[in-house]
Amino acid sequence: MLKRYLILFGFLLFAFAPLQTVKAETDPKVEEMYITTEDIILDIIFPTIDKKVIKEYGQDTLIGWDWQRIVGITYNEDHSYDVSVRIQIPSQNLDNNKEDLVKVRISPSCDSDKLNKLKCNHNFKIELLDYKHLSK
Repeated sequence: MLKRYLILFGFLLFAFAPLQTVKAETDPKVEEMYITTEDIILDIIFPTIDKKVIKEYGQDTLIGWDWQRIVGITYNEDHSYDVSVRIQIPSQNLDNNKEDLVKVRISPSCDSDKLNKLKCNHNFKIELLDYKHLSK
């Protein structure tokens, strides 16, 4: 008797439960890009580093600078991050490329009520903390 009810219940469940199918849509405009955390940080701090590099090396002789890698990220109590980045400044003479270390502080906005307002009381800002020439 129990078997009949289970079979009937299974049949009714199968009959009335909609079978869902999902069709995947293709987007012809999708770019073949892979974005990393470093890419996001670079987009945020690029203008600050760019201004400093132009100031250090002059705009006329500047070919551009290349992002090498993030050397370190430090979290501060006021909910800001110190990001150290190694950059390379190419030269006309390939043997004379310069390498620098830039330290930038990223301070996200303290809009959340979950943050301690005594420690976190800043708006979004990016400031240059340190700039060192690694190569002579």
